[in-house]
Amino acid sequence: MKFDTELVGKIGSMALIDKERNILDYTLIAKLSSELRPGYVWVTSGATETGRLDYVKRTGKELKGDPEDVKTDYSAQGQSILMATYRQYVDSKYSIRQVLVEHQHFNDPQKREHLKQMLVRCKQQNAIPIINYNDAISTEESRRFEIQSLKTKNAKVVECVDNDETASQIACLVKAKTLLILTSTEGIYKDSKNPDTLIESISGKDVYEVLENINECENYCNGASRAGANGAKAKLEYVKDAVKQGTTVIIASAKHTLKDILSGKARATRIGVK
Repeated sequence: MKFDTELVGKIGSMALIDKERNILDYTLIAKLSSELRPGYVWVTSGATETGRLDYVKRTGKELKGDPEDVKTDYSAQGQSILMATYRQYVDSKYSIRQVLVEHQHFNDPQKREHLKQMLVRCKQQNAIPIINYNDAISTEESRRFEIQSLKTKNAKVVECVDNDETASQIACLVKAKTLLILTSTEGIYKDSKNPDTLIESISGKDVYEVLENINECENYCNGASRAGANGAKAKLEYVKDAVKQGTTVIIASAKHTLKDILSGKARATRIGVK
């Protein structure tokens, strides 16, 4: 099978944060960024939480007001910090390009193709695209209204509820060989409180069997790492589209290097046809 992109990777907000010091985990980002290269497409969460931590550090207090407005303001503040941090640690011989997406970019054929071509050109131009959902512009209310309108016209609508869905849709868009979802855990567990129950492989003889086994594993998934997150079950649901096109999906801990994860050295949940 021919793939157009080597890797689409995504890292979650909580994996990016040093919880003890309430700052970005600069050691983790430095390690991660040093492995990024052209041919990789990177989806990063963390703008809102980064902006919140930075605002609190500078003012000594949290923002108050409408939660949507607060999210917008934190996200706008965090985006610049997040991108500056990636730029600091990505190899200087590579360009990096910030790409802020919304659900409309996946549901409109022309915008979808425009986004695809831009991402494909990055490898040819020695650049690494770093993607995030545009929380600073898109409010929940407007997104809900637009999605409902789209559902009256289309059988299948991409909502981009969170960056796990965004990453999976990007993997479909650029036909990625591998979709890597980095989290604060090793992968999917039968019992989230017992690390010995890690499900290391969700596979099958064909796509249909893999999808059946994903459905079965969803029954083990409960809860999420933070308020507003959708948890392991949602991750499994979102990656189905990527699995259908032949992409291998890996859900792994951000504490491991990309090299160790992709080579199979690190423990993780790997999903795909045998």
